[in-house]
Amino acid sequence: MSVRKLKPITSAQRFRVVNGFDAITTDKPEKSLLAPKKRSGGRNSQGKMTMRYIGGGHKKKYRIIDFKRNKTGIPAEVKSIEYDPNRTAFIALLNYQDGEKRYIIAQNGLQVGQNVVSGENGVAPEIGNAMPLSEIPLGTIISCIELRPGQGAVMARSAGAFAQLMARDGKFATVKLPSGETRMILASCMATIGVVSNSDHQLLVSGKAGRSRWLGRRPRTRPVVMNPVDHPMGGGEGKSSGGHPRSRNGIPAKGYRTRSKTKASNKYIVERRKK
Repeated sequence: MSVRKLKPITSAQRFRVVNGFDAITTDKPEKSLLAPKKRSGGRNSQGKMTMRYIGGGHKKKYRIIDFKRNKTGIPAEVKSIEYDPNRTAFIALLNYQDGEKRYIIAQNGLQVGQNVVSGENGVAPEIGNAMPLSEIPLGTIISCIELRPGQGAVMARSAGAFAQLMARDGKFATVKLPSGETRMILASCMATIGVVSNSDHQLLVSGKAGRSRWLGRRPRTRPVVMNPVDHPMGGGEGKSSGGHPRSRNGIPAKGYRTRSKTKASNKYIVERRKK
């Protein structure tokens, strides 16, 4: 993994830091695993804008990712590591021995030609392998974790994300998540060994406003410059700043806790994330 700092031949490139894409091995995706991706531009069925600051952007095709890793016991060879425009992590194309092809989220250190396998009986805890939390050694760094058995990975899926398996007690495993929260998860849930790829993603600097437009993000208006009718932080004479930071609906930002005290899943949280 590496990043490149560009020479300042234009104002936009002066601070720009781009991905080196060292890990990428091909720029041609597997056609059988592509699906169309429709853009709404933030408009509803009547064509009215219901979400602000969305629109434009480069046309994309969705890559169908295997989050469930439910093809158990059959080894697969890593055919390529690819860029995915729909997520920050890189993806890996697997060729299974029975001829099927699937995309998975690539882990750091996953190499072309390497074999990966998912399942519980006799699967080694090596990078890229998926197995239930009940089979993974304590202290192992994991990612792409299920919250309910058979649901598919929902946690620790973005670039550079990882969690750590801390303990096991009965049918539950205790996992420290990327947010810092420590939580109990059913030990029958699947997880993948290793850290998610493209951990240098956080070092990138876009350099210019146009790159946000390529990603489908339109210019965002600061609440402080709005009128009181539009936002709680709007109004005032001149450059007066608008009160305590809060959302458009009046919910305070910066430390205010919004999680329900009666939420059913509270009993599974051992330690809340740090403020």
